[in-house]
Amino acid sequence: MARPPGVSELTLKGCTRCGACVDSCPETILRLAPDGVMLNPEAGECTFCGKCAASCPETVFAEIVFVDNDHMAHEMGHVMQISARCFVEAGISCMTCRDACPQEAISMKPRVGGPFLPLLDAAACTGCAACSSVCPAGAIDAVRKDVSYA
Repeated sequence: MARPPGVSELTLKGCTRCGACVDSCPETILRLAPDGVMLNPEAGECTFCGKCAASCPETVFAEIVFVDNDHMAHEMGHVMQISARCFVEAGISCMTCRDACPQEAISMKPRVGGPFLPLLDAAACTGCAACSSVCPAGAIDAVRKDVSYA
C-alpha cells in the first residue's frame, strides 16, 4: 500500500484517522485506510507540497524535511513499477507515462518490430504517481522500495 511522503510503518501507528491530511491535500490523492493514511496513485500526482504533514496533529509525517514553505525534500517509501498490463505488451504505442513523469525517470527503448518499451529508472523515481494516474492501461503500480515504509 502506498503511503504519503514521510509516513513510515513506525509513524503510521500514531495515525488516529482524523482525516486532516486528507482534507488538506490539494491534489485529493490521500484517503484513509483501516490502518491509517494512504496515497491513491491512480487519483493523481503528489506534488510534495507538505500540506498533509502541516495539517497532521500527530507525528505521522515525522520523516519529512521541508525545503521551504511550499515543498518538502523527502521521497516516498515506494517507487512506481510498470506491469505487463502496459499497452506495449499488446503492440500498442503509448508514451503517456514518459511524458507525464516530472523526474524524467521513464525512458523509451526502441525495439525492432514493436512499439517503444517503457523503462522506469527506480533510482530516479520519487513515487509521485504522475505516471500512474495518467496511464490509460492502469499498468503502473506502487511497489515498496524500503522495508521501513508501507
